[in-house]
Amino acid sequence: MSKNVRDIAWKAQVRLCNRYRRLAASGKAKAVVTTAIAREMVGFIWAIARQVQEPSTTA
Repeated sequence: MSKNVRDIAWKAQVRLCNRYRRLAASGKAKAVVTTAIAREMVGFIWAIARQVQEPSTTA
């Protein structure tokens, strides 16, 4: 795994953990909290996918 991917993953870990705690502490419903975290996680997954995407080859 490349350093860029690890950096993105760690940033996601820290941000999503803090966000989950903040939303849960504010009394949001678990379904709302989970959906918010999942939505934001997709952005991190997209960023990682862009880092590891192989360049396309043309014939």
